[in-house]
Amino acid sequence: MQKLKNKVVVITGGNSGIGLETVKAFLSQGAKVVFSGRRQEALDEVASSISGDFRAVLADQSRIEDNSRLIREAVAAYGQIDVLFVNAGVAYFAPADQIDEDHFTSQFNTNIKGPAFLVKEAISHMNEGSSIIFNTSIVHLKGFEAAAVYSATKGALRAYARVLTTELAPKGIRVNSIAPGPIATPIYNKMGMPEEAVNEMGKSFAASNPLGRFGEPREIAEVAVFLASEGASYINGIEIAVDGGMSQI
Repeated sequence: MQKLKNKVVVITGGNSGIGLETVKAFLSQGAKVVFSGRRQEALDEVASSISGDFRAVLADQSRIEDNSRLIREAVAAYGQIDVLFVNAGVAYFAPADQIDEDHFTSQFNTNIKGPAFLVKEAISHMNEGSSIIFNTSIVHLKGFEAAAVYSATKGALRAYARVLTTELAPKGIRVNSIAPGPIATPIYNKMGMPEEAVNEMGKSFAASNPLGRFGEPREIAEVAVFLASEGASYINGIEIAVDGGMSQI
């Protein structure tokens, strides 16, 4: 039985990693999916490899006008939005005494400003029983070296989601967050760090994880599907750490 038959789902950053696996997971549950990405080539590649009722939209979550257009195209195609998965994000690591303005603004623009304006555009098209899901991170629960700005963006997103839970309760819209631990995705190759440093960080993460490994994108996607489903109808305002126990020790 498909849990999300004919539900309309919007997913940002759906062309790779967690986003791509979530697109596939929602389609497998009968949803109609609109997903975004910043590179047309990547979107075209994904579109040619999946099946189901979907739309791929070129959009950058850091740009307010792109967020507005993404929602407009979703509503034009399907009439409403039942699930919004705010997944896209960027992560750049640098010691506190080596950051610059671009390091700061690029992460805040994508990880918190963009989501806030995306939600602003989506709310009026969401009905009672709809669901908003944020992809946060366990970084704001720990104290990972060189991740100060990235952690701050995810902490801000969690705080935003908490307030949104209160604001949208009268509309019957649930708001939840997923905080992934280390997940095997391409984001680690985009942090602006030397390859050797990235490899060492990966070894450290795996060694400090109770399960001794990185998670897989599908393990996040399955939680997103659950939070969007009727099975989670009484779950609201929480942040689920999907991290192998890393944030709990």
